[in-house]
Amino acid sequence: MLIFKIFRTEEWQTLRTQGQTTGAPIDVADGYIHFSTANQATETAAKHFADEDGLFLIAAETDKLGQELEWEMSRGDDLFPHLYREMTLRDVVWAQPLPLVDGAHQFPAGLEDAAQ
Repeated sequence: MLIFKIFRTEEWQTLRTQGQTTGAPIDVADGYIHFSTANQATETAAKHFADEDGLFLIAAETDKLGQELEWEMSRGDDLFPHLYREMTLRDVVWAQPLPLVDGAHQFPAGLEDAAQ
């Protein structure tokens, strides 16, 4: 199953150049890297990245993240994936820009298929 991380440009650049990251400031503060499922990603973008441009949507495969991936209750009593280790470039299945168009983030075509 694919899960998704939203990074700002500089956060994505850090992962690309260093090969690993502890995540965004909120990830560092919380002690884990926040991910969303395909069904959760749109709301995550609207809630935590409203009006932010220059974002990237990063996909990772749950089967490859190991035992450090935990599913925990969060917003709306929904289970969210949290990674309790550094994220590495090897964890990335794909990355795509998440442009802001008319106040809404434009998710890649096919994201809905990943939710199933």
